[in-house]
Amino acid sequence: MSAKSVGFVGAGRVAGIFLGGWSRGDRMPEKVVVFDANPEVSEKLRAAHPGLQVGNLSEAAAQDVVFLAVHPPVIGEVVPLLAPHLRPGAVLVSLAPKFTVGRLSAMLGGFARIARVIPNAASAVGKGYNPAAFGEALSEQDCCGVCSLLEPLGECVEVPEAQLETYAVVTAMGLTFMWPQLEMLVSLAESAGLSRDAALVGVGKMLVGAVATMRDSGLPPAGVMDLVPVRPLAEEVGAFVGVARPKLEGLLAKLHP
Repeated sequence: MSAKSVGFVGAGRVAGIFLGGWSRGDRMPEKVVVFDANPEVSEKLRAAHPGLQVGNLSEAAAQDVVFLAVHPPVIGEVVPLLAPHLRPGAVLVSLAPKFTVGRLSAMLGGFARIARVIPNAASAVGKGYNPAAFGEALSEQDCCGVCSLLEPLGECVEVPEAQLETYAVVTAMGLTFMWPQLEMLVSLAESAGLSRDAALVGVGKMLVGAVATMRDSGLPPAGVMDLVPVRPLAEEVGAFVGVARPKLEGLLAKLHP
């Protein structure tokens, strides 16, 4: 399908990321209708993107592609309300973990034209990594249409649906503890005389090289880490990992349906 119109049910952070990526890439869909239970949230989004339309739930749900962009705790309340308004040929794209295609379809009274995407914050600047899974009711053309919408946001890779919750923790939520550390390094470099741009380039190159070394060096994890001879925060990093891993494992266990 070729999506001429897009609806967002939920106009918060994730909707803003998508609209930011489309705007930056000059790939804004022809028509965008957003709805949020809090009108102030919708109006804030429209102020940032004047071309979009603010509508009610039925109007947002009556578009070619409808992004379900609400928090998981309210999905059970919101999804059944969409059923009367979804077009027969529309595609519903859920942006939430935990709720499978099958579960969403049951909540919609059998509507099965559903895809799921785990969004990534870097999509706001066209550098996201957005794993997607597609329901069996979607044709290859439907899947290509969704991927075409995601293309300006970065990379969209199709994965088995059972893997989406893992990506939610690793590629989406991982930024929440990486960014503060990266900002600390950039700030430290600035305080020592580097410009912010120079510091960001250096940190960015370091990250790309670090992942490449993990992937391509042939060394085990301990061998990779041993490539750096001076490790002033070894104890602190060990303590952080010791605290973080069980918490993330617990979260992953909760998210898996």
